Amino acid sequence: MDALDLARWQFGVTTVYHFLFVPLTIGLGIFVAGLQTAWHRTGKDHYLRLTKFFGKLFVINFAMGVVTGIVQEFQFGMNWSEYSTFVGDVFGAPLALEALLAFFLESTFIGLWIFGWDRLPKRLHLACIWAAALASNLSAYFILAANAWMKHPVGYEVVDGKARMTDLWAVLTNSTALAQVPHVVAAAFVVAGGFVLAVCGYWLLRTRAEMWRSAARAALVMTAAAGALVAVTGDTSAKLMYEQQPMKLAAAEGLERDTAGAPFTVAPGIEIPKVLSFLSTNDPDAVVQGTEDLQRRFEQEFGPGDYRPDQTIVFWSFRLMIGFGMATVGLSVLGLWLTRRRRPMPPWLSRVFLLALPLPLLAVTAGWLLSEIGRQPWTVAGELLTAASVSPGVSLAEVAISLTIFTLLYGALTVAEIVLLARHVRKGPEEIEPAPAAEKRQPSLMY
Repeated sequence: MDALDLARWQFGVTTVYHFLFVPLTIGLGIFVAGLQTAWHRTGKDHYLRLTKFFGKLFVINFAMGVVTGIVQEFQFGMNWSEYSTFVGDVFGAPLALEALLAFFLESTFIGLWIFGWDRLPKRLHLACIWAAALASNLSAYFILAANAWMKHPVGYEVVDGKARMTDLWAVLTNSTALAQVPHVVAAAFVVAGGFVLAVCGYWLLRTRAEMWRSAARAALVMTAAAGALVAVTGDTSAKLMYEQQPMKLAAAEGLERDTAGAPFTVAPGIEIPKVLSFLSTNDPDAVVQGTEDLQRRFEQEFGPGDYRPDQTIVFWSFRLMIGFGMATVGLSVLGLWLTRRRRPMPPWLSRVFLLALPLPLLAVTAGWLLSEIGRQPWTVAGELLTAASVSPGVSLAEVAISLTIFTLLYGALTVAEIVLLARHVRKGPEEIEPAPAAEKRQPSLMY
């Protein structure tokens, strides 16, 4: 094992951990804003209690996401200086927009929302949480646009061995980004919906309060709707993968040779004829390229080397992503059916809701592995190999030390996160003093 291998492990470990907080922040912010909007419009106290309850969970998760995300930027300089040198001019713009615009708005309005209770006018306070939630989605857009450029570089030219951006708009409207952003954001709403369902399931086992049924129903609707969008955008992403990342598509399907009417492999030995060709091109008889034939072509185009990603990880991460995702959406559809027309919620369903916490997290983790490992051995497709991206002056021992420190640190943060969230969930929502009658009749008035 050399420094490159450990550097990849370090970036993978820290990024997978950080990515657990990102989707929950994106989806939970909108959910909290929706709860506060319901309270603002109806004046019902249980919406206020739920807003403050899930709002605290949102803030805890946001803070942990910020802490773990900072490490990602440092690693570009620590272990990946050659990569940073090559992409710096292109990445500078979207990352600057993310930090100076989106993250600035997000952190500012979250602060105003946290400390603005009973200090800001009600409508202004509501606007703060919406601004923070929308800014978190805007932040995701800039980050995903930069990530999409690595898979499908556009709007640039290579000058003196470095990528120079020639068209910012092309980078931000990259076809890969336009497909990837709604797919990832929709998946984030599935994660948030699953988290809310798990919390509601815990409390429904303790009390049959209507407040928790109401929150669970809202989470079920959000999860089911977002799941449908994940499926639609996933289909678009698959068609772009066929055009832009054929090696990843072939590895994800375990397809070794160019095949007309390629089958979709459910599992080794179980195939559905022509489905892969249809999903990739809308033509059931289209030719899908295989890994071995692509390897031969890439050697002719780029020179000697192994251009195949880890096919075992890519193959199974694709199926785990689909499996866990479909299970989560299936659970939400089942919950909506069983609780339709205000029917009482079966006690066993509350226990099943607890599964909604790990399933979507496992799905998005598998999706990230598919996305990033499937791009290997490139950091920038067709331009920069991963082996040429690592910092030349960093030794194996230095990377091993930093990997050990980050692993221990992130392990401690994991314990802290679980303890904080569990403590707050067990404590439950705060009691709200009844509002004066006049205020209840006019819930939209400012304080």
